Amino acid sequence: MNSTKIMLIAASLVAPGALLAGAAQAQVGGVAVVDPDGAVAGSNAWKTAAGQLQTTYKATLDQAEARRQAISNELQPLVTKLQNDQKANVAQAQLQTQVQSIQSKEQAGNAELQRITMPYARARAYAIEQIQHQLKAAIDAAATRKKASIVLAPNDVVHLDPAGDLTADVTTELNRLVPSVSIAPPANWQPGQQGQAAAPAPAPAPANTKQPQGR
Repeated sequence: MNSTKIMLIAASLVAPGALLAGAAQAQVGGVAVVDPDGAVAGSNAWKTAAGQLQTTYKATLDQAEARRQAISNELQPLVTKLQNDQKANVAQAQLQTQVQSIQSKEQAGNAELQRITMPYARARAYAIEQIQHQLKAAIDAAATRKKASIVLAPNDVVHLDPAGDLTADVTTELNRLVPSVSIAPPANWQPGQQGQAAAPAPAPAPANTKQPQGR
């Protein structure tokens, strides 16, 4: 068998696989996945803001952690007693009273921690919302660049070729669209307002004005 025939046979064997690879590539180009939270968390603006928040609100966070530990120490003996009473078959009514007392103290403790961390949480929410305001534009730009006509959330997908994950591309777009954000919300700012204004220019706010939560 001469070399020409060998090459033709080899080509005929490889061709179907090549066609399948091309089809898969086209599919990746049509459908993609993005993790919006991951894209925001990976952005330079958030990483910088997160560092600023940790520095600016260090005293607040330290106070909250100390209080959280104190609350835990207060609750632990009550929980231990409840567990021991359960093993000793103490009357159900007594056990229920203990459970309600523990739950009440825990809820009061959580409410106290929320009050302590309110300034930090408000500032954190403001920083994140400024980035999220550019999220759709970033996803649109990344999808256009990767020629993806459909973009899904990770929970909607059971299998994904790594090439179809746009999260890093969206982060790149966010870095371009919103290179930095403020951690000082205006005095009258409330969560949800950022998306209602076109290109928000945060006004300087009192150093002690800020808000709740998120991890």
